[in-house]
Amino acid sequence: MKRIFTVLFGIGLIVFLFAALTALAYAVGALVEEHLFAGASRLTNIVFLMVFFVMIIATLLTVAERKWSALIQDRIGPNRARINLPGLRNAPLAGIPHLIADALKMLTKEDFVPALANSFIFKLGPILAFGSVFALFAVVPAGPSITLWGQRVDMVVSTPDFGLLYLLAIASLAVYGTSLAGWASNNKFALLGGVRASSQMISYEVALGLSLVGLIMAFSTVQMTPIVGTLAAETGVSTGQARYLWQLTGADGGFDIGLPTWGFIIQPLGFLGFFAASFAETKRAPFDAPEGDSEIIGYFVEYSGMKFGLFMISEFVEVVVLAGVTTVLFFGGWHLPFGGEWVATQLKDFPLLYGTLLGTVFWVKVLGLIFIQMVIRWTFPRFRYDQIQTLGWKILLPMGLVNVFATGALVLWDPSLRYLALFGLLQIAVVLGLTLSSKEEAQEPRGHGPGHALGHGHGPGGLPAGAHGHALPAQTHLPESLDGKAPVGASVPSTH
Repeated sequence: MKRIFTVLFGIGLIVFLFAALTALAYAVGALVEEHLFAGASRLTNIVFLMVFFVMIIATLLTVAERKWSALIQDRIGPNRARINLPGLRNAPLAGIPHLIADALKMLTKEDFVPALANSFIFKLGPILAFGSVFALFAVVPAGPSITLWGQRVDMVVSTPDFGLLYLLAIASLAVYGTSLAGWASNNKFALLGGVRASSQMISYEVALGLSLVGLIMAFSTVQMTPIVGTLAAETGVSTGQARYLWQLTGADGGFDIGLPTWGFIIQPLGFLGFFAASFAETKRAPFDAPEGDSEIIGYFVEYSGMKFGLFMISEFVEVVVLAGVTTVLFFGGWHLPFGGEWVATQLKDFPLLYGTLLGTVFWVKVLGLIFIQMVIRWTFPRFRYDQIQTLGWKILLPMGLVNVFATGALVLWDPSLRYLALFGLLQIAVVLGLTLSSKEEAQEPRGHGPGHALGHGHGPGGLPAGAHGHALPAQTHLPESLDGKAPVGASVPSTH
């Protein structure tokens, strides 16, 4: 009970901090718009969205991942690092001192550069790996545009009319950081790790781009958020998901409810392809073959100190950015699934409260997707490299092609997207049915052993049964290896 109360208190505290930071971002944006120049709020958004939200969440995820993994694996988690001050010496403080210890270790550890390495490119690799990921959040709208104290404030850094293309272009730059880091180290093992990482990222970029084509066709735009003052001001992907496909109530101004045009409803295959491909781009388990800690030598084997830390923190930044982009493209962004028009009507005289509420909704969705990524990371074992390539080229790519053709046909047939939504709901039902179904054990005829079909009452595989009807263990004959020392395919007992 105490643990449940602690978790609920922590969730409430996180939501409160999200709301407080969102309200502060809107207020500061309105003040700088009034006292500095038009568009100054975009500069403050860089500080609030990309530093306070993205960077702080990514930094705290280094501790949250340990805590959540301990919760999943039913163990204590990080509690050894303590602060040697009166009253705090025996307090684990939720593992936060581990974050301080990690930061101090990264900043004070020796910065080693191999003698034969290309110094400039060696130092450029971590910057490219981190900078390209960090810049992705510039086009992600984290809240509605409101008019506060006579000033319009947009909760986004930039609103180009090619937002989706910007995502694909900047995301593709991350491959240079990994490949250059492996090559510049002048280490054959690091080079092999860089080649593995580059081939994996390039493979999944194809599926990543293809998974968004159906979404582009459905909304007829490549904008992430609408551009103020243009004819296409209401056609952005984030705004297009605000309308309902079927609206049951709300025509008379009451509480509105219906089926929203969210991306995962009209494009479930696109969502699965995008999420899987983006997850592989982060190079985290189960797609962490390029940087396995023990049995595989990664592309940053020669890096130490803060350069190594940049590679690590860039992965956690990718987790936050992936959650934010997925929220905007497939889960309605900052829009509510129901009651959106009613809330806008009720709070039209309180713009700061309206912006804070919907901005908090956005970050709660982001936190939920972050938790899903953590659950996947601590559930599945590492995929083999051939399995990674098979998933990208033989599953995600054909699935993306089928999705594009089906989406194009249904959009041409019904531009209102209702038939596309019905097709999407059918796909979701099939996926849920396959996921929740369990393989039933075969019913054996009464009076016969498990090997009746093959051995007529004998043990497994037709082997004779021992005394009292118990079957002898099956003997599997494996071909010997070429050197005759061990049979091919024989399992080796685990040392863990």
